[in-house]
Amino acid sequence: MSRVAKTPVVIPSGVEVTIKDGQIAVKGSGGQLSVADNAQVKISQDGGVLTFAPANESRQADALAGTLRQLVNNMVVGVSKGFERKLNLVGVGFKAAVSGNKLNLAVGFSHPVEFDLPEGVTAATPTPTEIVLKSANKQVLGQFAAVVREVRPPEPYKGKGIRYSDEVVTIKETKKK
Repeated sequence: MSRVAKTPVVIPSGVEVTIKDGQIAVKGSGGQLSVADNAQVKISQDGGVLTFAPANESRQADALAGTLRQLVNNMVVGVSKGFERKLNLVGVGFKAAVSGNKLNLAVGFSHPVEFDLPEGVTAATPTPTEIVLKSANKQVLGQFAAVVREVRPPEPYKGKGIRYSDEVVTIKETKKK
């Protein structure tokens, strides 16, 4: 059995999990999320604990049990605590601003770059060179952060660009004669 699937998901107080009609729905103070159930995974809810087990001995069922367990765990954490991703803008004149439902970036192009925030994602700019993205949905948050970073990824010689706050950029040495 998958090591991930062996760990049960503990449901904190204030979070409600319902399993019916091929859907697993999680509802809490941070919102409501749902994921499709899989026939190859047996889910059992006992009080405030969810356990996942493969329905048969196939390798795919074993893998799906771990995957579904982690997806449900991410939903439970998302609706109770939420997820956060920080991006830093490194470069002269690089800045970000949030206006309404739009994220505006000035990152060295001749034009500003605008993004519409996905549903459920909020953005804040505590400083002009830092973007803080928050959401209950970990997948949507990570995908949007990757799309924003893709506009100007950090380059290896000066380190200029958009990077995650915990990302380490290795600076290359320039060529010498």
